[in-house]
Amino acid sequence: MPYFPIYGYHIDIWVIPVLLTAVWAIIASARVNSTFKKYSKIKNVHGRTGAECAMAVLHAGGVYDVRVEKVSGKLTDHYDPKANVIRLSEEVYDSTSVAALGVAAHEAGHAVQHATGYFPIKIRTAIVPVCQIGSNLAMPLVLLGLILGALDLAYIGVALFGLAAVFQLVTLPVEFNASSRALNCLETEGILVGDEIKSARKVLSAAAMTYVAALASSLANLLRLYMLVNRRDD
Repeated sequence: MPYFPIYGYHIDIWVIPVLLTAVWAIIASARVNSTFKKYSKIKNVHGRTGAECAMAVLHAGGVYDVRVEKVSGKLTDHYDPKANVIRLSEEVYDSTSVAALGVAAHEAGHAVQHATGYFPIKIRTAIVPVCQIGSNLAMPLVLLGLILGALDLAYIGVALFGLAAVFQLVTLPVEFNASSRALNCLETEGILVGDEIKSARKVLSAAAMTYVAALASSLANLLRLYMLVNRRDD
């Protein structure tokens, strides 16, 4: 296992990408909050609320059976396919800001994806149970395998941990497509106009980077875990 000397200490070199991606994730999350806050101060010229925007995007996509509800919390907006409902946070549901409309349109984009059978979201939905089980079993199997010297068991744990990276990878096209659908609808339906579209795009672009950072973090941790087991295998 290679090491990197720092002030007389030898640091496992595979820890470095884990730390870098963790910092990236923190920065990406902070950027989402700051970008949303910035464009939350800009009201759309038509005075539409986030809830009204979500309904408009749904109807434009030919979807009429999805409810839009208010939920507590900050940026807790999401589409629940099981309940067939879009839940918008308080600062999005009633807000008329371009940031709120961008977020609301994005979540409506997910609902349209489900309604139209968008293939990547079918894959993501199908693998969710497997990924959840894998995530819960991965570390116990790795640790148990290392303690008992059963490296085959440890490698199984690493493979299960890899399911988290697979999920993050599948999530990327789903999120990018939902944002693309949202921005296209906001413009073609005249929900936002002019520079409002640019502002909404900046909000959604900042949010998209959190998913990229999450994938990078998952891959870095997968590599670190693999090298940890591989070192015991040498």
